[in-house]
Amino acid sequence: MVMIDGLACEEVGEGPALVLIHAGIADRRMWRHQREVLSAGHRVISYDWRGYGESADPVGEVVHHRDLLRVMDGLGVERAVLVGDSMGGSYAVEAALVAPDRVAGLVLIASGLSGHVWPQDMLAQARERVHSTVPADRLARYHDGTAEKVLAEDLDAFARAHALWQVAGPDRGAEDLDPQVWELALAMMRRVFERSWSCPPVPERHLSAKDRLGEVGCPALVINGLEDVPGIQAVSGLLAEGIRGAGRLDLPGTGHLPPLERPAEVNAALIGFLAGLGW
Repeated sequence: MVMIDGLACEEVGEGPALVLIHAGIADRRMWRHQREVLSAGHRVISYDWRGYGESADPVGEVVHHRDLLRVMDGLGVERAVLVGDSMGGSYAVEAALVAPDRVAGLVLIASGLSGHVWPQDMLAQARERVHSTVPADRLARYHDGTAEKVLAEDLDAFARAHALWQVAGPDRGAEDLDPQVWELALAMMRRVFERSWSCPPVPERHLSAKDRLGEVGCPALVINGLEDVPGIQAVSGLLAEGIRGAGRLDLPGTGHLPPLERPAEVNAALIGFLAGLGW
């Protein structure tokens, strides 16, 4: 591991560069299957967002697509294929818009999209299934960073509920996931919430990409889990339709972290996409 401006990065393999950008409910550990397989012919780079995993806490405003490009700069990568899950996909799109010469291709998995407004029914479901697991007064203090202590039982309840809702999907249960996937998802989410609840909210700035998808000029592949939250699946549709020539792969029986839950299928899709680029 190396630190680049407070960002914990690791790389393995040699060849054309791939940068893997994790989901907001995870850290770079979610890419373990991709690092192992893709490093046979590529330079595979993964990193933890600022304030996540082994990266340092933010100081001031965070601009995630700038951090992504900062990682590339720090490792001497002029051009790469960007692979992002959830909001990691959103940051990859932003990077492709601000630095198109540096992005050879995009793989957007269960992706978010900056500028998109989540539907009210999705937000209501999140409140009912996830937020309600922690008493409202304590959750409010966690969110504004004023809690004296983060309680282990709150972390456990919130992480479990969030994993059920997103990683499994709203119509599945923990028993539908491989136990190793379930346990790693819980461990990553518990750490995410522990860190975010232990400090005041961090300001973030995003490039609104929703109305600029037609400007994306590189090849793209959209991967969607058919058991994911419907509002998130809808974003896969926006990306596949809005980016010219984008391919789309729908994975049955798959929630919000396909690289972890369906590594064979995701790796095959990535290998095929890279081969099509000559990358």
